[in-house]
Parts: sequence; structure tokens; C-alpha cells
Amino acid sequence: MQVILLEDIRNLGKIGEVVDVRDGYGRNFLLRLGKALRADKENIAFVNKKKEEINKKSVEQKKIAKKVLEKIKNKKLIFKKETKENGELFAAIKPREISKYFSENFKETIHPSQIDLKQEINKVGKFSLLINLHSDLVSELHVLVEKKETK
Repeated sequence: MQVILLEDIRNLGKIGEVVDVRDGYGRNFLLRLGKALRADKENIAFVNKKKEEINKKSVEQKKIAKKVLEKIKNKKLIFKKETKENGELFAAIKPREISKYFSENFKETIHPSQIDLKQEINKVGKFSLLINLHSDLVSELHVLVEKKETK
């Protein structure tokens, strides 16, 4: 499937580029979230006319992402969880829980889809994750999982 991108997407292309993607990725992600349009003559002409406006929108989003990055940079996310005897968690920490942590502790909205876990967080210890704030801005943060003391 050929689509024309309405925003920069890492590892795929820049605004206004026509790229080939798999049908499912195109339909279920790019088209549904408004990140691309089907590549036909009408849409290509439309995007070429609106390219300047789309670029301004992307610059604004990048400015917002930079502010969020400055606020969360070098922060450690600390989770206190109940564990089994061997230090494993009863339930792994998922991107949705990390997203909730950001909104409660930093008053910032980071969607679960922006969180890239390098490995499953399922035991006590220190873990790394990537936050994709914008196609050009990625931040690496550390998650510290501690055993919750039971009384």
C-alpha cells in the first residue's frame, strides 16, 4: 500500500513523502491516526498545497515535546511492588502503568504507544526504556523497581 505521510515518522519518512507500507500498518495505524493519506493524485496535490501548514504543526509539536523532554530528562521512575519470594513481580509493569505514573507525578501526558520497553519489567531491579516524544526526540529513562514492604 502506498501512503503519503502527514508527519515525520522515524524509520519511515518525512512529511509529504510517498512510501510503501504493509496494508495492515497503513490501514490500522497510519490512516486511522491521521498520520498519512492514501497516495493518489488528489491527496498528493492536497498535501503539496498544505505542506507548509503541516510543517508548522510539526514544529509546534516538536516545541511541546522539547518542553516535556526537559521536564522528564534524568528522572528515575520508582515503582514499589509486591513481589514473590524470588524477587519476581506478580504482574509485569506495562507501558499503560508507566504512562499513568507520568500523569500522576509529572503532570505530563505520555501515551503508552510512546513508551518503548527494552525488556519486560517483571522483577525487582533497574530497567531502561525509551520515550518517543517526537520523530526527532527520544529520551532514555530508567525504571527502578523496589520491593514493597508489607506490614
